[in-house]
Amino acid sequence: MAIPYPHFISSEKAAIEAGLLIPSSPSSSVSVILTQDDLKKIAAYKAVEYVESGMVLGLGTGSTAKHAVDRIAELLRQGKLKNIVGIPTSMKTHEQAVSLGIPLSDLDSHPVIDLAIDGADEVDPYLNLVKGRGGSLLREKMVESVCKKFVVIVDESKLVNYLGGSGLAMPVEIIRFCWKFTAVRLQKLFQESGCVAKLRTFGEKEEPFVTDNGNYIVDLYFEKSIGDLKVASDAILHIAGVVEHGMFLDMATTVIVAGELGLTVKNK
Repeated sequence: MAIPYPHFISSEKAAIEAGLLIPSSPSSSVSVILTQDDLKKIAAYKAVEYVESGMVLGLGTGSTAKHAVDRIAELLRQGKLKNIVGIPTSMKTHEQAVSLGIPLSDLDSHPVIDLAIDGADEVDPYLNLVKGRGGSLLREKMVESVCKKFVVIVDESKLVNYLGGSGLAMPVEIIRFCWKFTAVRLQKLFQESGCVAKLRTFGEKEEPFVTDNGNYIVDLYFEKSIGDLKVASDAILHIAGVVEHGMFLDMATTVIVAGELGLTVKNK
């Protein structure tokens, strides 16, 4: 289902609420050039339309999910949403939600979640995802695997023909102990796909990136498809030293894609 807003139609609800379009009469025309962040914001606001009072919500992590968390807090302040409980997927989202006054809890208290909203780094035609380039894949998967509905928000640049097809990282969270040994095993596992495994680092000194859970991340880069994703998933998880990988298979129930031609809502 496509919801158009070119160039850009002022009646598009999510764009108006995101402050990117101004309501006007049907006869008037509005021309707006939207940035990638604008598209993310429109998709995020559309996703929040799925939220109802009384829900337990999985709060995603990343530049797109941040807009959704901001919008949920805004609706709570306005009284349009009530009795919301959030389960954050990272320390960063926890800090954001606390600063905005969103009530929080955890999976121990709420082992089943009504709805989760999060971004993704890649989305294939079957709504399988790559997530975790922001480093929060383990907590994201723990939260989003127990939600009744999982709404994913992306801009159209995240759409790929197959997972790994962007040429960017497919992250794997691993323990620190003998990380090189684990990285070599991961690379060999996908040798036929031209896999290169690299430890994620940051800063000028290229210090290892450390997740909220105290682990490292090895990023896998592929030259071609890795084939059967469930087989690949099982193979990765069978390597001792691996904690979790960034493929989210058969988890998304809805994907909202914001592009130059409007919003596209894809349902499982």
